[in-house]
Amino acid sequence: MRKLESLKKGGVDPYPAETRRTHTVAEALEKFGALSKSKKSITLAGRIRGLRAHGALIFGTLEDFSGRLQFLLKKDEIPEKDFAQFAKFFDIGDFVELSGGLMETKRGEKTLLVSSYRMLAKSLRALPDQWHGLTNVEARLRKRYLDLLMSAETRELFVKKAKFWATIREHLLAAGFLEVETPVLERVPGGAEAEPFVTHYNALDQDFYLRISLELPLKRLLVGGYERIFEIGRVFRNEGISSEHLQDYTAMEFYWAYADFEDLKEFLQKLYREIVKELFGTTKVTVGGKEVDWGAKWKEYDYYAEFKKHAKLDLEKASETDLVNLCKKLGVKIEKSFQRGRLVDLIYKKTVRPNLTDVGFLVYPPVEIEPLAKRVADDPKRVQRLQVIAWGTELGKGFAELNDPIDQRERFAEQMKLRAAGDKEAQMLDEDFVEALEYGMPPAAGFGLSERLFAILMDKSIRETVIFPSMRSEKHEEK
Repeated sequence: MRKLESLKKGGVDPYPAETRRTHTVAEALEKFGALSKSKKSITLAGRIRGLRAHGALIFGTLEDFSGRLQFLLKKDEIPEKDFAQFAKFFDIGDFVELSGGLMETKRGEKTLLVSSYRMLAKSLRALPDQWHGLTNVEARLRKRYLDLLMSAETRELFVKKAKFWATIREHLLAAGFLEVETPVLERVPGGAEAEPFVTHYNALDQDFYLRISLELPLKRLLVGGYERIFEIGRVFRNEGISSEHLQDYTAMEFYWAYADFEDLKEFLQKLYREIVKELFGTTKVTVGGKEVDWGAKWKEYDYYAEFKKHAKLDLEKASETDLVNLCKKLGVKIEKSFQRGRLVDLIYKKTVRPNLTDVGFLVYPPVEIEPLAKRVADDPKRVQRLQVIAWGTELGKGFAELNDPIDQRERFAEQMKLRAAGDKEAQMLDEDFVEALEYGMPPAAGFGLSERLFAILMDKSIRETVIFPSMRSEKHEEK
């Protein structure tokens, strides 16, 4: 603060509104030969990341998003007053504008020989130690701007994440899908089994829910005549935190009229291979020490067969009592409101899913766990649902979409019974959606994935792949 005040008293504006940058660091390095020969003055702007004074010389490192470059101030090359001011008041962390010519030092270091400079933004706090950075994970996530500042790897992670979503968007647009936006606030949350966040809409004097899925509004658009649509947007689920779960995250869903289950499988394999190839330059990715080749033929895991193999229970014959007993044996916490579908899902997550490590589709689960998918024609106790599986986790889910309004109403009614019994994650009856189906929705395939896919591919906790994850406040942590 004393340095800041001294600069102001000396007539320096420590936070000017404009800069005169002519080149980025990367551009200066790329054109170094021509610029150094011409002795042309250029102007760079960025943050000081290193400073070392040697008598009449001040060496430093300037960084912008494109890279780093050494700079040099010589006492006999600039006014003595300016040299003294820089030495006394400029620190690591300050944003500066440096003008001068490019040269090479005796050691061959590409350098900007500074002839003039300006302060762009005075840093009032010392940066974390550049060699050790932020070692505490909670601190890194809570003060992500410092993590980004200190870690090129973290910055590159979010460049890749942008590429991840861009690849998905470009693939869908190229396939003739239309991108749309649907409301974040809904009167009835639907499309998934999750507890929603509640808010109040003052202008309408009514409680609304933050959406838990993109599904039901998008399927209404199929009723309205669109045939290929998708949305990439935020969804919100008021549930627990884990390495694979967030409460506020980005998801993508698409719906494709007149496409069937097999069309969906073929399309998804191409989409996922393109994503992986774009991120890694290869279809082979190693996560947790296990390599998966997304370019190889995908497996097909039958839900009932895998359940029998790993849970040692035949879902064709198992009673609800059998499921309850197995949950107790496995140490799975259950509540009185949990009925067959919830029990099956809990056992699956405990015993089956961890064993599905190779990439593939998990298909045809029981109807009780998926109220929005079409039944299998010759086995109506099962539904046409697939999940993309790899490394023992779910990386996307799709259906042959249920378009029978009578069946849909009955399944919503079963879900409402579960809610009445105390299951907060059971789905609500959406009368408007059922009414839309009564006007007729074409047969369609639908699919959704979230940023969990990106986190798993990066072999990181999902919170680490979110720029600003929701966290307890520091005061709350202290309590």
